Amino acid sequence: MSDAPRLLLDACVLYPVATREILLNYAKAGGFAPVWSARILEEWARAAGAKMGAEDEMRARGDAALLGASFPGGEALGYEAREPEVWSPDPADAHVIAAALAGKAEAIITFNIRDFPLKAVRPHGLWRLHPDEYLSDAMKQDGARLSAALGGLAALANARDMPFRTFLKRAGLPRLGKAYARLIEGIA
Repeated sequence: MSDAPRLLLDACVLYPVATREILLNYAKAGGFAPVWSARILEEWARAAGAKMGAEDEMRARGDAALLGASFPGGEALGYEAREPEVWSPDPADAHVIAAALAGKAEAIITFNIRDFPLKAVRPHGLWRLHPDEYLSDAMKQDGARLSAALGGLAALANARDMPFRTFLKRAGLPRLGKAYARLIEGIA
């Protein structure tokens, strides 16, 4: 995976589950190398606990440990020292930009575009990508690998009598759903 881009995953794409599963399945298939920080993983676990309770928080902590085991070298270390050199409209998000820099990421994948304007990330050589933008573009460029990574979730949605495109739309990924439908229709 040495040629794969290094992309920092913000906490908001690690929770909810659907987006995390899609991104990590694609990373496991070699689509990109995920980067994160311990603070981001802590935010993920606390978000799961706040929304769903203590059991989901513990599950998130277990999933975070698996993330580290699955992607050795993905954790950005020493990012705290870089925080003073970055700016974000929300000062609480400066650590995300600092972690991207420390982890040598090319971009930050986040639903939270507003707190990562280009004027905050571009001076550091970074991009910020909405997961729907990133994944729909990946479907166009790397459709076979990404559609294979989506296979299990598509089967799960179908088993629940939900069209996969609807599942993706509910997950905040409508452009990916459209791109996936085009690819499948082109194959069928």
